[in-house]
Amino acid sequence: MKNRKSLSAYPFIFWSGLFIVIPLLIVLFFGFTIANPDGGYSFSIENFTRLLQPQYIKVFGRSLELALLSTFWCLILGYPVAYIISKMKPSKGNILIMLFIVPMWMNFLLRTYAWLPILGKNGFINNMLSQIGLGPFNFLYNDGAVILGMIYNFLPFMVLPIYTVLTKIDNDLLNAAADLGASRMQIFRKITLPLSMPGVISGITMVFMPAVSTFVISRLLGGGQYMLLGNLIEQQFTMMGDWNFGSSISIFMMVIILVCMAIMNMFDKSDSKEGGGQLW
Repeated sequence: MKNRKSLSAYPFIFWSGLFIVIPLLIVLFFGFTIANPDGGYSFSIENFTRLLQPQYIKVFGRSLELALLSTFWCLILGYPVAYIISKMKPSKGNILIMLFIVPMWMNFLLRTYAWLPILGKNGFINNMLSQIGLGPFNFLYNDGAVILGMIYNFLPFMVLPIYTVLTKIDNDLLNAAADLGASRMQIFRKITLPLSMPGVISGITMVFMPAVSTFVISRLLGGGQYMLLGNLIEQQFTMMGDWNFGSSISIFMMVIILVCMAIMNMFDKSDSKEGGGQLW
């Protein structure tokens, strides 16, 4: 029996090694080396010292700011939506969840492009406003457009884990609290919210990670007027040909994500990941 389990693990080990471990080792190699004039490589931390330059610190700060803002608004919008859907009948709730999932079947680039004819000066919104004598307004190529694109693309990643946890909360706990005289707000604050924290933590992580590394949204909806971490990495690999510096930025970004995940896990005090546990 043990041999069978070992054999079944080999494909997973091979897959992980080929597509996770080896690429990560390559990134680490380029990140901690510099190209020599003779064509070789030598160990150096020069790539990381370059990150301390003001223009790159500004890029990091802007990327973190927009990622945190988009994550915050995804949480503010996603939690009520997940809560409302979780209280519906399963037939209706499944339909609404499917409506969140269906847009994700479309290509990420196409979903982002769709906002250009909506927010443009000759787009749908400005055409509607012009009918009442307003506009045109410049909705594109600013922070608001970038954050809107992040919220649109990443909101399902916030709704789905929260909805999954909320549906697994034992209704007997809620009914018992109501029988003991607790108000709806008290039930939500003392029972529902604490038990849903694993879903909230998962949602924050799943939104923040792609938001801090995106480059398509900032390029299309931001008009390329400013650079985020993802754009900086893409530029180093595709335009500058500086794989060493691009790899060092990638390593730094991975460290940021790991630190944020560790901080999020510190707030997750629940012993159960299935939507139940002690409230004290």
